[in-house]
Amino acid sequence: MASQTGASLVLRGQELFVAGTDNGVALAQRLVQALEPLWSQGQPVTSADIMTARQALDTDRIDELQAIHQDVVARTRRGEVIRAKTFRQKRYVKALRTTDMVFCIGPAGTGKTFLATLVGVQALLNNEFERLILTRPAVEAGERLGFLPGDLQQKVNPYLRPLYDALHELVDPEKIANLMERGIIEVAPLAYMRGRTLNNAFVIMDEAQNTTPGQMKMVLTRLGFKSRMVVTGDVTQTDLPSDQTSGLGVAQKILQGVNGIAFCQLNQADVVRHPLVQRIVAAYESYEGSSAPRRGGKP
Repeated sequence: MASQTGASLVLRGQELFVAGTDNGVALAQRLVQALEPLWSQGQPVTSADIMTARQALDTDRIDELQAIHQDVVARTRRGEVIRAKTFRQKRYVKALRTTDMVFCIGPAGTGKTFLATLVGVQALLNNEFERLILTRPAVEAGERLGFLPGDLQQKVNPYLRPLYDALHELVDPEKIANLMERGIIEVAPLAYMRGRTLNNAFVIMDEAQNTTPGQMKMVLTRLGFKSRMVVTGDVTQTDLPSDQTSGLGVAQKILQGVNGIAFCQLNQADVVRHPLVQRIVAAYESYEGSSAPRRGGKP
């Protein structure tokens, strides 16, 4: 709060003391009031919440801010309330609920996969779809893992761990195992999608920047009747060989403006992990933006 207002805030019991310049104190008071739906219910107020509230005040969008606070996307199995944290995340959640194909592109920590999994699980539990399918390409992140023991599922599980982590936030592990045995939830590498038609399913393709253009076309054309597909990725973090074009970047160019497809762009302001992650992303964006012409040889 201090970084946004220049005022200092001290909580003593049930009283909040604000000190600073007149403008700083006034802004802090407005921010505290705008965030009242969160703190009055005992919910934690994060730096992302404060930044969104500040943006709402600066752009006269308090009504939209209230809509964010009122829209519960899901509850974790521990009872924690999950909401969108920023205006762009709110638009992403709306697209996840209403659009047959959604691309979400943004840096690490912006909730791309987590929000998609939340909405997908909720839709599955509400019987809107018969299956939830989560997939990602099995590409190593700049390191060689060597031979992995076990059967095929055990070999690919390390690549799919982030998807399991998101599932475990919402569903008891025992129930996940049961749903997977029945084929209601499927977590599989991208290669498993070839030749299939995915009907009545909520499909999430994660780490899409690591697909080739051919793989991307293959998975997009798996979409069947009564299905929804979400494609998430970060075009700045591809693990493909340097001479290989990312299928996500190609799809972004080809499919922009196609009716029935939504593109949601998140950036470092939407990072909802540790505040340091936001600063790291911003620093890399600044460095890569300034050095891109020199690396490419031409502006």
